Amino acid sequence: MTTLKVGIASLEQYKARTMAIARGEYVPAPDEPKVWFQSLESFARVLSDKNRALLTLIAQTEPTSVRELAEKTGRAESNLSRTLKTMETYGLVHFDKGPGRQLVPRVNYSGVELAMSFQ
Repeated sequence: MTTLKVGIASLEQYKARTMAIARGEYVPAPDEPKVWFQSLESFARVLSDKNRALLTLIAQTEPTSVRELAEKTGRAESNLSRTLKTMETYGLVHFDKGPGRQLVPRVNYSGVELAMSFQ
């Protein structure tokens, strides 16, 4: 597995970067972050100790459903689903289709690397 590179950028910085890319004025380097957080605080909330432990558990045990993951963690399924959906928006987890209508949480990365610029 690979490492997911994330960055911190204000909404204005992110919009400006995205528009420059769309206009062809800027081409991101292959090693630049693919996922952006608006602040260090939002990064810390999404990747709290509890959520990093959750990502590790998903990677190590490969649960067959959110319900199974809830049982393994002792967390309420509804709470866990919200957390996983938030992580999905940042590309930290994705869902495969399981039996019936079940969603199977998966982790594509072995770690997260934070890239910060002070410019």
